[in-house]
Amino acid sequence: MRATVALTTKESDMGELFGTDGVRGLANSDVTAELALDLAVAAAHVLGTRGEFEGHRPRAVVGRDSRASGEFLAAATCAGLASAGVDVVNVGVLPTPAVAYLTGTMGVDIGVVLSASHNPMPDNGIKFLARGGHKLDDDLEAQIEARIGESWQRPLGGDVGRIRVDTGSAGDAYVAHLVGTIGVSLEGVRIAVDCANGAASEVGPAALREAGADVVVINASPDGRNINEKCGSTHPEQLQAAVVASGAQLGVAFDGDADRCLAVDRFGTLVDGDQIMGVLAVSLRDAGALTDDTLVTTVMSNLGLRLAMEATGIRTVETAVGDRYVLEAMRVGGYSLGGEQSGHIIMAAHATTGDGVLTALQLAARVAATGEPLDVLAGHVARLPQTLVNVPGVDKARTGDAVLAAAIAEAESRLGRTGRVLLRPSGTEPLVRVMVEAATQDDADRTAHSLADVVRDRLAL
Repeated sequence: MRATVALTTKESDMGELFGTDGVRGLANSDVTAELALDLAVAAAHVLGTRGEFEGHRPRAVVGRDSRASGEFLAAATCAGLASAGVDVVNVGVLPTPAVAYLTGTMGVDIGVVLSASHNPMPDNGIKFLARGGHKLDDDLEAQIEARIGESWQRPLGGDVGRIRVDTGSAGDAYVAHLVGTIGVSLEGVRIAVDCANGAASEVGPAALREAGADVVVINASPDGRNINEKCGSTHPEQLQAAVVASGAQLGVAFDGDADRCLAVDRFGTLVDGDQIMGVLAVSLRDAGALTDDTLVTTVMSNLGLRLAMEATGIRTVETAVGDRYVLEAMRVGGYSLGGEQSGHIIMAAHATTGDGVLTALQLAARVAATGEPLDVLAGHVARLPQTLVNVPGVDKARTGDAVLAAAIAEAESRLGRTGRVLLRPSGTEPLVRVMVEAATQDDADRTAHSLADVVRDRLAL
């Protein structure tokens, strides 16, 4: 098995504003109302220039997570779009995948999400979606950034856009869509749900209840300040306790914008994205719905997932880290399932992006359909021990050093099929991450620290 040097994301090729998941930073400092308005206007200009609005009055849908800053950022975004002649439907607090779904089903030209996902409350972000609910390509984001602040002919009179506030029908449509993706009732299944005080605080429990589940809800009282605060997928401890205390068959935890889902089995043990993908891949394969019997993962997925999939006749395709690269590989190959260890699971038949509530429903449906508890279903993916060592102060551009390559090759040879080495240069600082998976934790620790010493010696600045 060959070692992998993971490529960093395309940050160096992109503008200064847009990262791998839109614009993100400290709200009202990096991400301001002025920036939101200017980006909205620029996005309308870029898409208009491309002919996206030809023959009809342009329309957009805007949604946000539960952060206090989302209120003024959404208002600024709606104002910017309307000032550029775009009619806007403001759907309020809804998950990112809900806005993506609505962008497709409402036939609008632009979708905008104001969210910083799993980040702390003081952050926020701006993400644009193209017609159909897909993320914008890098070149479109660069064009939007380049056109910020340009002079333009403003529409007047009846040509300005109008803003309509949705009163709940958008969320109802999204819930109906989600429930319609499963073919089995969840009646009799008790599920504990941690909504992270975020965007799924209403629609997450609603969808599971509509599907028939007995739902125990925690952290579903957003106040604008408590999103992701010691709760949700980044802090599953409360959910683990709630599952055991309530006697639930399983628990699910979303992040702030609910594009991720992690799970907990009946014993309170965490079930990560790799294990969830393993369960869903087998489910889709059994239903004849796993395209080419292939699962798309990133290089950070545990080797145990790949080995488990091989044992069941399912092939894995690896991409660079980031859901945009998973999506790209899925589109190119026409694959139906992909995702990340973080719980970002993409089911192409039902969504254009990761969807935490969809994942929760599909996982619970598998439990209901098979009669097998989650710990048994997830137990088929045995995670290999993993050690990650960050090596700072090195030249990350020289990871191809011959001596380092020889050390990696020797380590890979010794680890055999039950181990691997991953070198991942940081995208933002002079740092190289050394990750090792092995049959035992001692072997993973020893190999990782040994290779880190070689990186430190050979790549020193």
